[in-house]
Amino acid sequence: MSEGRLTLQDRRRIATGLAEGRSYAEIARRLDRPTSTISREIGRNGGPSDYRPERAHQAAARRARRGTPARSAEPQDRKVFEVEEGAVEMAVGMGLPKMMARVLIGLWLSEDGRLTAAELSRGLKVSPASISMAVGYLTQQGLIRRERDPQRRRDIYVVDDDAWYHSTVISARQTLAAAEITKAAGQTLGLDTPVGRRLARGGAFLERISLDALASAERWRDLLP
Repeated sequence: MSEGRLTLQDRRRIATGLAEGRSYAEIARRLDRPTSTISREIGRNGGPSDYRPERAHQAAARRARRGTPARSAEPQDRKVFEVEEGAVEMAVGMGLPKMMARVLIGLWLSEDGRLTAAELSRGLKVSPASISMAVGYLTQQGLIRRERDPQRRRDIYVVDDDAWYHSTVISARQTLAAAEITKAAGQTLGLDTPVGRRLARGGAFLERISLDALASAERWRDLLP
């Protein structure tokens, strides 16, 4: 669908979606348009942080009068946009906060999985403070790691083949700790009481699941694609 078919009302709805923090895919569904149409529209009109519907509409009208349609994104660019938006949406659906999801997927889709905070800030068009909060969370969860560049005195954030292993181990250990606390609470309240039995049973289940996850992570850590 061409840019000329976007109405001013469509563009205002795009701006509203961006203000609400919605993904390109969500906005596209609401307008019944391809995600690639929305990503091109936003990308050529200031990006998500500077998109203005009236200005975008005027620019489209000028191009139409000149008879010079806007250059379409390359097929590979469209694929990257669609993969990125789909991956971010999936990560958010799994419970990852939106900004953390954008930073994680940005790293996963970067050429070598290594970006500085400044590069992330420029690429995602968000403030350094937002990047700082996101990388802190992702590092704590084991999804990325921090490396120090001693020559330029800056941090580099890295996602590599061990990211899923470390994240799984951290999550499983957290679950195991919760299991131990739950089992202890059940013992304290007494296994002869309904609450004590419920807690003990729940703790035993969590313990078994977390131990299985730790063993599985070790077993498959070096799995080749």
